[in-house]
Amino acid sequence: MHDLDRIDIKILRALQSEGRLTNAELASRVHVSAPTCHRRTQRLFEDGYITGVHAQIAPEPVGLGAVVMVGVVLDRSTPESFAAFEDAVIRMEQVLDCNLVAGDFDYLLKIRVRDMSDFNKLHGKELIALPGVRQTRTFFVMKEVKDNAPLPF
Repeated sequence: MHDLDRIDIKILRALQSEGRLTNAELASRVHVSAPTCHRRTQRLFEDGYITGVHAQIAPEPVGLGAVVMVGVVLDRSTPESFAAFEDAVIRMEQVLDCNLVAGDFDYLLKIRVRDMSDFNKLHGKELIALPGVRQTRTFFVMKEVKDNAPLPF
């Protein structure tokens, strides 16, 4: 954040909390002119501080009310086995997050499905068939206490 000044940080914070702001509204909130705000926002995109703007969809109305966390252990710890697993997981639309972790698992997946039956099908047909998977451990989320919180900067 050493390249960001207080105006840049205000722009990032405002867009993180409300991505649908117009340039004029954003400029007003951060106390700069609209052209200055537009120039700064474009630079923040170009420099990779902002990677995209999207709508956050409520999962239940679109039939994806169940969250499942899956710990995955691979049979080998080699760059090739990690790459093969990651390439396959990237193509799975149900997997929202995939993180290489230290500890009891190699990877931790966050998955959204309709219900337990839907997950059972996914697990039996796709998850255990992923390249290099030796073991999975499944955790059904009972309550999402905090999800997709803003970055604390």
